[in-house]
Amino acid sequence: MKVAGEQEKAVTAPGADFAAVAAPFRAELLAHCYRLLGSAHDAEDLVQETYLRAWRGFGQFEGRSSVRRWLYTIATRACLTALQTRPRRPLPSGLGAPSDDHRVAVPGRDPSVPWLEPVPDTLIGADPAAVVASRAGVRLAFIAALQYLPARQRAVLTLRDVLAFPAAEVAGMLGTSPAAVDSALRRARARLAAISPAEDDLTEPSDPGQRDLLDRYVDAFTRADAAALVALLRADAELEMPPIPLWFTGRAAVTGFLARRVMRPGRWHLVPARANTQPAVLAYLRTADGRREPYGVQVLTVTGSRIARITSFNDPALVPLFTGTAATPGPLP
Repeated sequence: MKVAGEQEKAVTAPGADFAAVAAPFRAELLAHCYRLLGSAHDAEDLVQETYLRAWRGFGQFEGRSSVRRWLYTIATRACLTALQTRPRRPLPSGLGAPSDDHRVAVPGRDPSVPWLEPVPDTLIGADPAAVVASRAGVRLAFIAALQYLPARQRAVLTLRDVLAFPAAEVAGMLGTSPAAVDSALRRARARLAAISPAEDDLTEPSDPGQRDLLDRYVDAFTRADAAALVALLRADAELEMPPIPLWFTGRAAVTGFLARRVMRPGRWHLVPARANTQPAVLAYLRTADGRREPYGVQVLTVTGSRIARITSFNDPALVPLFTGTAATPGPLP
């Protein structure tokens, strides 16, 4: 798993143009910042800051390391500085126990929590780590688990285990020793092993049946067909809906909640998408005048041939990340 060396020859030459040598790394740097920050919006801001810092210092870059490693050093340090004043970004499943009764009172949205965000595959499509690590490096469960690590351990683990930078290079990036890197990596691995779900049985994005499963989910949801939805879910399926702190476990609770409180014929317009290398949908609410209002993004975790988890990010501001447009309602197709 030698991702870090794949583009190590991309060093500067006299008169080299900064945009030409730095632009190819933007997508993977965004994926890296997203792993550390848990927010696609914050990651985009930090990548912008990284490129601004790199541009300002490009004249003094002497080519003693690759441009890629140099950019990762700037990005990692910028993220660590940002994390000094930012709390971790959880999902509801990281804050409390689930409910197996869909009849419970639903609390209001909690805007005080900086919730984890999904990231569109289109923004990280060039990320080599996603390919090398069976794309687990940006799966939603992995990003959520990373939030439990201290910032420095988070950086060490992603640089070493996801991106495969050697310990000596990581030490140089972080201004520490290889021994300290190895120690932080051991602690991070142990912590992650205790809280991260098994990835062995997760369906890979290349599975030809996954698009069919997503199409059937969209059809069941938009037609408000609870029986069809039941057929798509595992018995231990889970549902969480940030920024609502409540979450459900068990197929009966999940389908009961969605059927009784969410799904109505003609109410929803869902557009298939991909987030965190997983199947997803963009959710729009249909208005009385036939228009659609952005509502949020649902990310599906697939195990085997069924849906194991629905993570419904009920935040309209996330939709433009996937569409590349302003968050304004438009006519239905």
